[in-house]
Amino acid sequence: MRFSLQREVLLKPLAQVVNVVERRQTLPVLANLLVKVRDGQLSLTGTDLEVEMVARTAVDDAQDGETTIPARKLFEIVRALPDGSKVTISQTGDKVGVQAGRSRFSLASLPANDFPSVDEVEATEHVSVPEASLKELIERTAFAMAQQDVRYYLNGLLFDLRDATLRCVATDGHRLALCEAALDGPSGSKRQIIVPRKGVQELQRLLEGGDRTLELELGRNHIRVKRDDVTFTSKLIDGKFPDYEAVIPIGADREVKIDREVLRAALQRASILSNEKYRGVRVEVSPGQLRISAHNPEQEEAQEEVEADTHVDALAIGFNVNYLLDALSALRDEHVVLQLRDANSSALVRGASSLHARHVVMPLRL
Repeated sequence: MRFSLQREVLLKPLAQVVNVVERRQTLPVLANLLVKVRDGQLSLTGTDLEVEMVARTAVDDAQDGETTIPARKLFEIVRALPDGSKVTISQTGDKVGVQAGRSRFSLASLPANDFPSVDEVEATEHVSVPEASLKELIERTAFAMAQQDVRYYLNGLLFDLRDATLRCVATDGHRLALCEAALDGPSGSKRQIIVPRKGVQELQRLLEGGDRTLELELGRNHIRVKRDDVTFTSKLIDGKFPDYEAVIPIGADREVKIDREVLRAALQRASILSNEKYRGVRVEVSPGQLRISAHNPEQEEAQEEVEADTHVDALAIGFNVNYLLDALSALRDEHVVLQLRDANSSALVRGASSLHARHVVMPLRL
């Protein structure tokens, strides 16, 4: 096996796959990338047995073959080479040589036959989605996924496919984020799958936006996302996601319309003096204004008053300030609407001009 490539051209697919490789492995070969050269095309595969990433690029001066190369070492070497270098990688016996200008490296390899392959995805649904749409769906929701929750089905992102619409939903039990996008073409199928946290993070890192279309293949146990240069595969979480629609508050008819950036800045300032453990802030609504107050065990206090378009009077409710800030950061509208009911009910946070992204924040007793 042998191929040559410009450093920058090789670095991109390497960067796409190297993050999938865990630093601690049960099998030595999982620390390596599967490197294949066939018919002038190079493919690099990294996996941790849960998530698999395959990146492809055209190569010149190529000789067909396959082997596995230590992932991090190869990535660090290529990254450290000077810009514009031409990198030549060739295999001799069980060693792989990396050469660029006057730099030469020899790396140990393992046989390609030892490299595990993810099971073939028997796709039950095929969906086409614009890359920019999927990127936005994940960016606006992934922050609300749980981390290492015993309710394992919360440690991932729900993909809810229904009636030509794809929704992404995440919740950690204290807040919920939902975003939806219309799909091109008919999709009469209904399907819910939960993609694990690591898979979501790798997919988020991979997506670049733009007007390319991605192919999503949903199998019984896997999701596969195909782009012309990359194929991403992840196992699914086997569990039932809670009925998230029941969490979205109904009858929250007290509305507060407010400038998103002004509210975000006021909350950030107030949060400086909030209790470090509970991160609580008190939000009081009265006609034409919102008052935010915070205090901590050191008897320090913060108060912010912000103009708001509202007729609500005498409503005070406590929130974890981080959850409110996360929700506001995930919205794009200039103005946001807070829909409230009473001091013990969840608040719905959404953009003033669109409903396709919604966030639910549970109240906090102060």
